[in-house]
Amino acid sequence: MTDDARPPELDVHFEALLFIAERPLSTAELAELAGIPRLQAEAALADLAERLIEDERGIRVQRHDDAWQLVTAPEVGAQLAAYAAREEARLSPAALEALAVIAYRQPCTRGDVERVRGVDSDYVIRSLLHRRLVVEVGRRDTPGRPTLFGTTFTFLERFGLTSTDDLPPLSTDAAQLTALTTASDGE
Repeated sequence: MTDDARPPELDVHFEALLFIAERPLSTAELAELAGIPRLQAEAALADLAERLIEDERGIRVQRHDDAWQLVTAPEVGAQLAAYAAREEARLSPAALEALAVIAYRQPCTRGDVERVRGVDSDYVIRSLLHRRLVVEVGRRDTPGRPTLFGTTFTFLERFGLTSTDDLPPLSTDAAQLTALTTASDGE
C-alpha cells in the first residue's frame, strides 16, 4: 500500500493508541496492533508526526530509538508551566546535579554519579527513578554488574528537548571534570 493509499483511520488508530499508552510503544508493537507491516507503520507514524507539526497542534509524536510516544508540543511549554509546577514538585539541587550527570554521561552507574558529585547519590537516584526522569537501561559488564541509568521520554518532555542531542554544551570546567572522572573510571 502506498502512502497515498493509507487509510486515514490508521492515523486515528495510532494517535489514540499513543494517547492511552502508559509507556512508549515500539514500531513492532504498533504495527502488530494495527495489523500492518512494520515499515508501513513506521511511515504512517512519521507522517502523523509531520502532520501534527504542520497543523500546529498542541501535541507531537516523539520518537526515541525505536519507541514512539505522544507528547506535548514544546511551543506550548510556557503556557503549561504553571500546571506542571503544580503537578510535580520541583527538583532539589542535588537531584538536578545527579540528573545532569546521568543526562550527559548516559549510560552511567550510581558510582559514576557519585564520583562527579562527590557524595552519596542513592536517594536522589531513587527519587529520579520514582519521578520517571531516569530508568535502568542495563548492567555494566564489570564485577558486581552495577546498574546503568539513562534518561527517559519524561525527562525530554519535562525539559522541552526532542533528544539528548539538544542538551546545551558543557562549560569548559564541567567538560574537564567529566574528562577527569571518565579517565578515573578506566583505572
